[in-house]
Amino acid sequence: MGMQVKIRIVGRKNGSEKWLEEAYKMYDTRLKPSGVDVETVWHKNDPELLKGVNADFEKGHSVVLLDPRGKVRSSEEFSRDVFAWLEEGGSRLVFVVGGAPGLPPELKHHPAKPKLLSLSSMTFTHQFARTILMEQIYRASEIRKGSGYHK
Repeated sequence: MGMQVKIRIVGRKNGSEKWLEEAYKMYDTRLKPSGVDVETVWHKNDPELLKGVNADFEKGHSVVLLDPRGKVRSSEEFSRDVFAWLEEGGSRLVFVVGGAPGLPPELKHHPAKPKLLSLSSMTFTHQFARTILMEQIYRASEIRKGSGYHK
């Protein structure tokens, strides 16, 4: 059984720049031999997102909210944390990206106390944030393997 990472996003799948989708797919392909499977689930609205994330919590998956209040990590710290979160979640990890107004308050104050992560203090489009996150997941796997990718 491999490691499964899910990226839940409120927003439209369509409309992404072609180069962002190509970059995402490239990192997805590179991750396959590492046993890390990444899936993106697009949600039309907050209630749909909440339903999905609540199901993840019920299954015992680790949930990480991308939020400006979250901790900014170095790539090495992110690598360490990703694999710790995967271990905590039974090889299942979920990253959550909110809609244009941000994450719903019900998630920010969820009784399960999800972890918070900030990719940057800057704002990115959903598609760009997804690609950055994917590259960092790939980088995390390479750091763990000790490859030359991360120098």
